[in-house]
Amino acid sequence: FPALHGPFGEDGTIQALVASAGLTCSGSDAAASAVGMDKTLFKRIGSGLGLPVLPWTEVRAGDWLARRPAVIAELRSFARGLPDPRLIIKPARLGSSVGISIVHRIDESSELQAAVEVALGYGSLIMAEPYLEHPRELEVAVVGNGPVDVEVFGPGEVIADREFYDYVAKYRSSASRSDLTPAVDAEVAARMRRIASAAYLGIGATGFARVDFLLARDGPLYVSEINTIPGFTPISLFPGLCAAGGYDFGGICERIVALALEHATASTRRPLTRADLP
Repeated sequence: FPALHGPFGEDGTIQALVASAGLTCSGSDAAASAVGMDKTLFKRIGSGLGLPVLPWTEVRAGDWLARRPAVIAELRSFARGLPDPRLIIKPARLGSSVGISIVHRIDESSELQAAVEVALGYGSLIMAEPYLEHPRELEVAVVGNGPVDVEVFGPGEVIADREFYDYVAKYRSSASRSDLTPAVDAEVAARMRRIASAAYLGIGATGFARVDFLLARDGPLYVSEINTIPGFTPISLFPGLCAAGGYDFGGICERIVALALEHATASTRRPLTRADLP
């Protein structure tokens, strides 16, 4: 039962190591975990599924080193094509809002370059997304192994005391709070649950996950990301949302273990040998 966030714990690495040892692991396998951790891969799959994702552009470390002026021009061109030219710059393969910056003045080279440099300090691939003015940050919990048994709970809402739900707001601020029963239009809430289920099944997730949304103040809803190992303390939104489905904290832990055993039984196969080869 991995209780690990970020690289090596949530990105498929530990899942692959556990599988290679012949052990059963709760939650998603290596492939789905990797997709969930890589925001660009998730966006590509989400776009292919017809899910509402924010537009984005990517920057690779090699390009930044080799042709920095051209990359800056491309980021500015991307920003100027948006309703609001401000950008969010973030590492593509990280979580907990680490390495994220808001670029308020896209024409200010020092601000844009600093944001790119910060994000590249956490990995070789970063992404830029449109800035949304204080969107509502809503989350949905998903439990199950497939279309037959998938359960979806929520949405809940996280309310930050800062410009956005950054690392400080998540882990260091006593003013940030969560709401398990936010005021959300019933039709919007139902749509979120449908999208969360589609995203979960679309990447091949199993066991459990949390799907995060941004609800813009002017109405549009966007799926932000999927977390295949969501926050899992007694005060986290994931177990709190599952409580609405009748699972207490111990109960949802037991359900996740049962799902892992069911998935392992259904997918068990013997290793191939030379005798199997044509």
